[in-house]
Amino acid sequence: MFTGIVEEKGQILSRAGDRWRFSASTVLEGSAIGASIAVDGCCLTLVATDTRSWWEADVSSETLSRTTLGDRRVGDHVNLERPMALGERLGGHLVLGHVDATGEIVSPAPNLRVRIPAALTKLLVEKGSITVDGVSLTAFDIDRDSFSVAVVPHTAEVTTLGDRKSGDRVNIEMDMLAKHVERLVAPHARRKRWWSR
Repeated sequence: MFTGIVEEKGQILSRAGDRWRFSASTVLEGSAIGASIAVDGCCLTLVATDTRSWWEADVSSETLSRTTLGDRRVGDHVNLERPMALGERLGGHLVLGHVDATGEIVSPAPNLRVRIPAALTKLLVEKGSITVDGVSLTAFDIDRDSFSVAVVPHTAEVTTLGDRKSGDRVNIEMDMLAKHVERLVAPHARRKRWWSR
């Protein structure tokens, strides 16, 4: 589980089949083989490392098809975060590292606007949490298929959001609590509509 507070920007150093190598330093501290590291909000498993400057993960075809990692090339920068530790501050919100969909940037930072599948907007509330490329942000100005987030200069500098342009795809993870509530309430809401006919 993550918080959406990016710890560093890494870089894709190489891709050899399913094996990807990333540059990193901060996220390697305390990370051993088998550890999870979020890459642009996508949870990957560390399978090799020199513990100082790089780590490797195997990226499945399923992950490539459901996230923006398939768009990324050697040399591209990515957002990196280690899982949260129990007892530490929770600076963002609870993030699983399980991408729900990809969105498209309508307008870039600092007034970042993102278009997402319309079916997901029911999980957004004004001033609620959303994760964009692994960054915990606060959504506002929500309409049928898009929302805005304010990207402050610090966030634009220390994450990849400052580099994203209109038309770029980004990974989206909806708020975990909203997804669970929707799953629990939806069957009852459908039943109520049926009885009210």
